[in-house]
Amino acid sequence: MSDILINIEQGTLRGTTGIDIDGNMYYAFLGIPYAKPPIGKLRFKAPQPAENWSGIKDVTKNGSGCYSREFVTRTTVGSEDCLFLNIFTPELPNKERTNLKPVMVYIHGGAFIAGSNDSRMYGPDFLITEDVVLVVINYRIGLLGFLAFDDPKLEALGNAGCKDMVMALKWVQSNIREFGGDPNNVTVFGESAGGGAVHFLILSELSKGFFHKAIIQSGSALNPWSLAIIQSGSALNPWSLAKPSPADLARAVNCPYTKDEEILNYLQDLPVDKILEGQDKLTDKFQANFVRQFGPVVEKGIPNKSTFLSDYPLDLILQGKYNHVPIIFGYTAKEGIFFEMLEKKWNQGLVIEDFETVVPHWFKLERGSHISRSIANKIKQFYISDNSSYLGNREEMCLVHSDAYFIRGVYDSVRNHLISSKEPIYFYRFSIEANLNFYKKFGHLQLSGASHADDLGYLFKTFLTPDEMDPNSIEMKSVRRMVKLWTNFAKTGDPNPIVNVMWKPATKDELNFLDIGEELKSGVNPDEDRMKFWDDVYDMRLNC
Repeated sequence: MSDILINIEQGTLRGTTGIDIDGNMYYAFLGIPYAKPPIGKLRFKAPQPAENWSGIKDVTKNGSGCYSREFVTRTTVGSEDCLFLNIFTPELPNKERTNLKPVMVYIHGGAFIAGSNDSRMYGPDFLITEDVVLVVINYRIGLLGFLAFDDPKLEALGNAGCKDMVMALKWVQSNIREFGGDPNNVTVFGESAGGGAVHFLILSELSKGFFHKAIIQSGSALNPWSLAIIQSGSALNPWSLAKPSPADLARAVNCPYTKDEEILNYLQDLPVDKILEGQDKLTDKFQANFVRQFGPVVEKGIPNKSTFLSDYPLDLILQGKYNHVPIIFGYTAKEGIFFEMLEKKWNQGLVIEDFETVVPHWFKLERGSHISRSIANKIKQFYISDNSSYLGNREEMCLVHSDAYFIRGVYDSVRNHLISSKEPIYFYRFSIEANLNFYKKFGHLQLSGASHADDLGYLFKTFLTPDEMDPNSIEMKSVRRMVKLWTNFAKTGDPNPIVNVMWKPATKDELNFLDIGEELKSGVNPDEDRMKFWDDVYDMRLNC
C-alpha cells in the first residue's frame, strides 16, 4: 500500500491502518500535535496553537501522555510534551469533501491526575464500525494541568488541562474535514474525570460552538471530587473549602520565594520530576468529603475571553448559563467497586471505619460536631444491615461509595439540568456483568455488579479485549448495543431507534432512564429509594 498521507494546516501527516471487529480496514493517525509543547514558560498556562512543520510527520505511533504517576502501580510515565490526539476514520475523504461523517471526541478519565489517550486502551475497533470518525485526546493532568495562581497578570489562573481540551476541539473544527469528519456534527464524550470534564465543557463559555452533543459517563461537575476550588459566597452553591495555593507547592519543593510571580518563575524552571514530587506531598484522599487538591477551578476575577469556568457549576446549571446541547448522563450500577481496587493497591478504599468521611464536604460541618455525627450515623443505619459487624458488609459499603462518590452527583446533574435545558437529556444505568467489564477484569475484583469504568470494555478495544469473540455471546451483543446507542446519538442527537425498547428523554415530571444490562429495559427513577434517602439527608442538613 502507498503512503497514507493527509495534509492539514500544520503540514503533512503519514498515517497507518488497522482492522475493525468486522474485518474492515480503517485509517489511524496517532500522536498528532494539536498545540505547542507546554514546557518552559508555557508550563501552567493556556495552550498555544501547534506550530507548522516541514516535510512529512510520521503519526503511526502513540504520542506521550502527560507526565504523571500511573494510577494503580504509581510508576512514573509520560512526558510534559503531551498535547497529542489520535484520529481514526473508516475511510479517507474524496476531493470534494462530501459525505462527511459524525465526529466523536473522547476525553479519558483518571481523576485528573492520571491516564492518557493510548490506543492500546482506547482502540477504535468497535465504534468505527458505525461509520463515525473517532478522536481521542491527551491533556495536562495533576499540577501541570491544574495549578492555579490568583493574579490575572500571571496568566495562570488554572484549568490549563481543560483549556487543552478546548484547544483540541478547536483543532478538530479546523482540520477534521481532511479525515472525513464533519466539524458541524461533533459529539464530545468521556468517562469518570473525562465525564466530569465533558460536563465542565458544557458549562464553559470558552468551548461554545466547538461541539454539538455530549455523553457523560460516570462523572459530573457536581461530584464531590470534581471541583478543586470551592469557596463561600455563591447563593445557590454555598460550598466552602480551600485548595492548596502555589505557596503550598513552593514549600513542598523548597522554593525560597513567597511572591506569586517569583514562585511561578521558579516552578517553570524546575525539572518536571520535582513538580511531581511536590504533587505527591499534596495528594488528596479518595473519600466523599475530601478536599480536591488539583482539578478544575472557578477562575477568579472578571470573566474574559480566556476564562474557562466563570462560576460554580450548580449556579451555571440553574441559571441556564451553559452550552445547550443534547446530553446523555449515566452511571454504572456498582460504581463503588472501584474502591475495592484502592483497597487492594493502596490499603485504603472500600472499608469505611468512620462514616463521617461520607458526609458531603459541602455541608460545611465541623468534624465531630453533633450534626455531623448524626448525619454519619443516619447514613450508616440506612446502608448497613448489621451494625454489629458492619466492617464485613462489603457489598453494602460498595453502595455507600457508589452513591456518595458518583451516582448522587450524576442524579443531581440530570435533575438540575432539566430545570433549564433547552435540549433533550437522556439518562442511563449500565448494569452489564460479563467478560468485557474492564475494571473488574483489570483488577481481578470480586464484588458483584458493574464497576466504575466497566462500560469502557464495551465501547473500546482495550489491552484486555480478547482477539476473538463469539458473535452470539452476551459480550458481543452488548458491544453492538452500546456502540449503536452511542453512535446513533452522535449522528442525530437521539440514541433511538432500539429494537423493542424506547429510550425516552428524562423530564422534570418523569426521570426516564434506560437500564443497559444483558437486555435493554426502560424505567423511571433509577435507584429511587437510595436517592430519596439522600434527599432526606440534604434536608436534614438544611434544617439543622
